Amino acid sequence: MASHRRPKQPSRTRVTVLTATAAAAVALTSQAANAAPSAKPSKDEVKAKVDKLYEEAEHATEKYNGAKEKQQKLDKQIDNLQDKVARGQDELNDLRDGLGSLASAQYRSGGIDPSVQLFLSSDPDDYLDKASTLDQLSSQQVDALKKIQEKQRSLAQQRQEASDKLADLAATRKELRENKEKVQAKLAEAQKVLNTLTAAEKAALAAEEERASRASARTALGGGQAASGRAAAAYSAAQSKLGSPYVYGASGPSSFDCSGLTSWAFAQAGVSIPRTSQAQASAGTRIYSQSDLKVGDLVLFYGDLHHVGFYAGNGQILHAPRTGTVVRYESINNMPFQFGVRI
Repeated sequence: MASHRRPKQPSRTRVTVLTATAAAAVALTSQAANAAPSAKPSKDEVKAKVDKLYEEAEHATEKYNGAKEKQQKLDKQIDNLQDKVARGQDELNDLRDGLGSLASAQYRSGGIDPSVQLFLSSDPDDYLDKASTLDQLSSQQVDALKKIQEKQRSLAQQRQEASDKLADLAATRKELRENKEKVQAKLAEAQKVLNTLTAAEKAALAAEEERASRASARTALGGGQAASGRAAAAYSAAQSKLGSPYVYGASGPSSFDCSGLTSWAFAQAGVSIPRTSQAQASAGTRIYSQSDLKVGDLVLFYGDLHHVGFYAGNGQILHAPRTGTVVRYESINNMPFQFGVRI
């Protein structure tokens, strides 16, 4: 006989879950259909983001420059210390040899006491403390021992100083590597953003920058109170590098970063100034009013002073701006001015 059972009905809970899932799917489909596609950043938005990344890269660049300069100084100091230690060791060996010869001569003449063998030990300090009580010591031997003792102390100090500087050098090299990686990461990110532009948009950006540079150059030429002496010579040297590319960490003669240009230019005028923008900020007399600036004064920008250039007159500066640009003139108002420095 055929079965006439009623088919099993789905539970109320299962129906509720299925209904909710279906409703959610319909809602998501509706949202996806109605959502506008994400808008491509405009040329100006891309430029603003890239400029910000370049500014961050320059901040890291000045830290890189500072660590590099410190590394170079430490290398020289360590070399000098190691030379001093080597010469001091030779002098100590000569002193010991001289004391040995003196003891040998006394032994041959029968005038040496067995205790004088202590003179030839590598550390005569303990013996020297008792030397005044020994009648067998001659004044010549006492002088020789004192010289050995002084030389040993000097060598110990120099070796410790060299060891400290080697540890400092290792930390500085680590800092240098980290800052270099930061710069490279920022530049790579900026390039990635730039690559979202079309060829036409990139050309338009380049044309805008070129027009701005030409306008600034026309404004700067022949304007402003003239610099004098070494500042004028340094500014003239910087002008000779107009059009040279910006390269982070570069200080000439064919490419520059911001502080690389200013330090190179003053070097051509026979003046040595620090390598980084932050250090250059303290290299002369500060000028806080733009109206008091003279052509050839250094100008510092941003609260952390990570950018520097030359004042060019008429509210313009001559500087190495950032990656992707060249040494050029630009309005002083394009960046947050802090103060000038007259070397």
